[in-house]
Amino acid sequence: MLHLLALFLHCLPLASGDYDICKSWVTTDEGPTWEFYACQPKVMRLKDYVKVKVEPSGITCGDPPERFCSHENPYLCSNECDASNPDLAHPPRLMFDKEEEGLATYWQSITWSRYPSPLEANITLSWNKTVELTDDVVMTFEYGRPTVMVLEKSLDNGRTWQPYQFYAEGAWRPSACPPAGPGMSSSRTRPTACSATVGVLGAEYSRWAGSKKEKHVRFEVRDRFAIFAGPDLRNMDNLYTRLESAKGLKEFFTLTDLRMRLLRPALGGTYVQRENLYKYFYAISNIEVIGRCKCNLHANLCSMREGSLQCECEHNTTGPDCGKCKKNFRTRSWRAGSYLPLPHGSPNACAAAGSFGNCECYGHSNRCSYIDFLNVVTCVSCKHNTRGQHCQHCRLGYYRNGSAELDDENVCIECNCNQIGSVHDRCNETGFCECREGAAGPKCDDCLPTHYWRQGCYPNVCDDDQLLCQNGGTCLQNQRCACPRGYTGVRCEQPRCDPADDDGGLDCDRAPGAA
Repeated sequence: MLHLLALFLHCLPLASGDYDICKSWVTTDEGPTWEFYACQPKVMRLKDYVKVKVEPSGITCGDPPERFCSHENPYLCSNECDASNPDLAHPPRLMFDKEEEGLATYWQSITWSRYPSPLEANITLSWNKTVELTDDVVMTFEYGRPTVMVLEKSLDNGRTWQPYQFYAEGAWRPSACPPAGPGMSSSRTRPTACSATVGVLGAEYSRWAGSKKEKHVRFEVRDRFAIFAGPDLRNMDNLYTRLESAKGLKEFFTLTDLRMRLLRPALGGTYVQRENLYKYFYAISNIEVIGRCKCNLHANLCSMREGSLQCECEHNTTGPDCGKCKKNFRTRSWRAGSYLPLPHGSPNACAAAGSFGNCECYGHSNRCSYIDFLNVVTCVSCKHNTRGQHCQHCRLGYYRNGSAELDDENVCIECNCNQIGSVHDRCNETGFCECREGAAGPKCDDCLPTHYWRQGCYPNVCDDDQLLCQNGGTCLQNQRCACPRGYTGVRCEQPRCDPADDDGGLDCDRAPGAA
């Protein structure tokens, strides 16, 4: 009970009412409505929702039964692990059970009886859900801390891993951040929290790891928070500000899985004694993980559903982490909420069609969409042959009706360009179409005086001005000359001889070009 009280007081600054309200009903000039705030779930014991996996198979003691010794009395090997006897079994679930009346229960590995082959084990904690650490991860070893171990985390449900921290007897070196990338060539350019608490952890774990009094291994979270929030974590506003502004800092405390890689057991302060290998093994009585569901600041509740933790999403979001917008609420790109500006943050709620305050479409649409990379709101599916961010322009093939207001259904008039006489179906702002060569008129359905119409405009063959028919010929509709007898050619300019014509034709013997 005292342990639970101490844990409650320890977590109180992190669990207090910051960002615990997602929305409230308010009255505005337009009437009552919901006002949204950034919000997050309460802190909880994540070990109550964990699935544990111990590898390799056969690393848990008891099958077959096995004797083991303690470091305090390595030659009195009266202890036994037997998986078939509930009183002597040490299965993985005992790392997370509730211990009563001070009796420690623990998972235990096989002994190092196969030395010098390495005795290594992986303890993987999986939540099948993204969670955020809010307090130290504390691992309690019942028979001495391991000589060497690595704590790793995964952000993709165990597909890939990255080191959180390395631990070793007599030395300690942190791996608190991903490897330096472009623009992060030295530790001076990385977030301060990545190298925090080196002195605290180094001093604690550099002592002899074999004593039973030295049970705990910590991954420091509170001390990293304290860099920004102060020793008692009272300046949470500054911490929230830094979580938003320092690149990668928020993600540093985020994970889906934790893995303890136990690489060398406790040796009891000595070298490996080959004559008594039954005193070397791993035994973990408790793993404490305090944190909250990651809901991207779109939920203040998180509960078990269908066998895994799921956020109870607000702000018109959905998904296990509230990581996308609900259907019919996708008129802007999904965005995580933000702690800033203080004290209520930015909810960045998903919006329904027509819910934008600046969705002005002049009555030609009731839907808008948010274009993230341009940071603009634009109308969607403009009607009445309009287009544009506010449906303020006419579609191609239409032009503005100068006598109508922007909100008039007849604000755009069809160009009606002649398909044969015009280059395309578009016109300018006054309704004039772009005509092909020889065509004329606002719709390109007439011809220039120098052209005639025949499914398009063609240059005149003749006329009564410049292109006269000769030798008494007659121009017919500007398309051809009707030549008198004895003449031919486009404009009747060529004499014609006809041997069969004895009356009106030229004498073929005297015709131009005759031999």
